[in-house]
Amino acid sequence: MSLLDEDASDVGLPGQSKLESFLFSCELSSKVPFYTFQGDDEEDLEHFLELRTVCLGEGAKEESNVVEVTAMNHQGKTISVPVANLHIKCLPMVSLGEFELKAPVTIRLKAGTGPVTVSGLHLIASQVEDSDLSEDDEDEEDEEEEEEEMPAIKPAKKKQKQ
Repeated sequence: MSLLDEDASDVGLPGQSKLESFLFSCELSSKVPFYTFQGDDEEDLEHFLELRTVCLGEGAKEESNVVEVTAMNHQGKTISVPVANLHIKCLPMVSLGEFELKAPVTIRLKAGTGPVTVSGLHLIASQVEDSDLSEDDEDEEDEEEEEEEMPAIKPAKKKQKQ
């Protein structure tokens, strides 16, 4: 799946990431030809956009609809890459798998009039703090104490045949 899935548990060890995912969708057309995905400005959060599908919407014309994504590469430079060339007669939908990009990301309808729907997941990664762990440790201790308070059930004695 994605790079962050190994850290996807709700609570992990200190220094690991907590990952939350939310449904994402936007519609591009000649009226709204681009959408820019940006995360919050909170320091301890990282926002990712995992694109899954690009598909033509109802009322799409017989024309090529080219969808382009603009984001940062590994060197910190902004690059634009076409990710789909859709046509109502031969290719109305493209599956991108789990195409993961770090915010900010701009999705643009480079050619055509759409409508084109782009969908996927908004992923938010945050660092797990010691305070998150201490609350869970207390809950586990309470559960252990409850288990200890219950009397042990002894098996019934079998009657011996004489």
